[in-house]
Amino acid sequence: MNEYGGEPGQVADRSAFEEKMRKEGIPDDVIKLFNKYLNKLSSKVSQKHFIRENDIEPLEDSDILDHNELSKEDEDFGRSILDRAVMLKLNGGLGTSMGMPHAKSLLSVREGYTFLDIILEQAHLKGRSEHGECFLILMNSPNTDKDIREYLDQTCYQDNCPLVFNQHVYPKVLANTLEPAEYPKDRQLEWNPPGHGDMFASLWTSGMLEYLLDQGKRYAFVSNADNLGASINPGILGYFARNRFSMLMEVANRTSTDKKGGHLAKYPNGQLVLRESAQCPEDDMDFFQDVNRHRFFNTNNLWLDLQILYDYIQREGLPELPLIVNPKNLNPRDENSPRIYQLETAMGSAVSVFERSSALKVGRNRFIPVKKSNDLLAVRSDCYILNKYFELIPNPKRELGPIEIDLDETFYKKVDQFEDRFPWGPPSLIECASLKVKGDVLFEDQLVCRGQVEVINNSDNQKKVVQGSTLEGKVVLD
Repeated sequence: MNEYGGEPGQVADRSAFEEKMRKEGIPDDVIKLFNKYLNKLSSKVSQKHFIRENDIEPLEDSDILDHNELSKEDEDFGRSILDRAVMLKLNGGLGTSMGMPHAKSLLSVREGYTFLDIILEQAHLKGRSEHGECFLILMNSPNTDKDIREYLDQTCYQDNCPLVFNQHVYPKVLANTLEPAEYPKDRQLEWNPPGHGDMFASLWTSGMLEYLLDQGKRYAFVSNADNLGASINPGILGYFARNRFSMLMEVANRTSTDKKGGHLAKYPNGQLVLRESAQCPEDDMDFFQDVNRHRFFNTNNLWLDLQILYDYIQREGLPELPLIVNPKNLNPRDENSPRIYQLETAMGSAVSVFERSSALKVGRNRFIPVKKSNDLLAVRSDCYILNKYFELIPNPKRELGPIEIDLDETFYKKVDQFEDRFPWGPPSLIECASLKVKGDVLFEDQLVCRGQVEVINNSDNQKKVVQGSTLEGKVVLD
């Protein structure tokens, strides 16, 4: 048995994958890249995607600069080249984990604005108030493209509409035979998103990379569409450009809540490396989750020099990133469906591929993602404000650190469940250190939470927190 639960073996017939991908209209360059990943999956080389603890070293504070140490010269230079910068948002995710049938960026998050509304406002305001037009680019997936284009057609930004391109798809690989997976009931389930590491290939094959360079654009700030803390920062742009880095990763201090996510480390020669959980052997997992040993995580805010990327691809071909092998069921809703491998890559892993890659330590205010309803409650609350530049920032009146929220997933996991239980919006959380909710609880209007709050309903019936209540400590609803 190999580490994926199947017998070791070789890919029997690569032509089957190539034919399948060509029928899907996938470019030859991407097919060649996929074949390289198949090589890593096959037989004795199948463990090559692992990054072992003995092969890396933890990063120290002295290894990376803190953003508070950026100079005025960095900021001044960054402002002078804002017209050469673009903001690229990874917009391929569906909100399936939160019960959403459409693009996650169309979820309302603040004062009636969706993620996409806020991103559009950011681009519009920066383009108007700084040096010329701010280019906004969306990388959609086949799952989100239709929703997004229809939504954009309805917005008031027709004269400054973002550029859009799509990421590719990869064929799923049967675990027992390493052949292309077949699922006649739903052919879409034969394909998987290749991870945001596909961004480099998609920029190239779509023609977007060449177009941007032709327009005089040189620097790209890339971030997830659901991270409203991520916007173009002139100081970071100036630092990146002045040092002529090929790529810069924004990292932040890990906490216990980040222990399952990827961390940044270095090889003995000093080369940075990003290790995701799927790339960590089981016997190294204690090291992986030790946030005191591996102290920095990737915010997925990246800066790219587009000219360097273009020259690299012209010279070397599409970048081959460290492989992530993701074992799943062919039909994720059917545990009896065949086991398959999804071959994926993470764009941050390019720090170990491109020369002159670096990292910058930033505050958590540049990392405010919404992955669960817990996060949604936080960003909708008075813990954050939306400033005049449509940047989501921590409320300066809040004297506590980031809030910890734990909502009972039985009743709050899906967006419609969440909305039904907070029909008047979030309680005031500005004085709240943590909020935990157990059981089915309806929160009425004008509520205040202070300190460490735990709300418990042990009954089978929904209970209410009545209008105007102030919650402190443990609150058991009878």
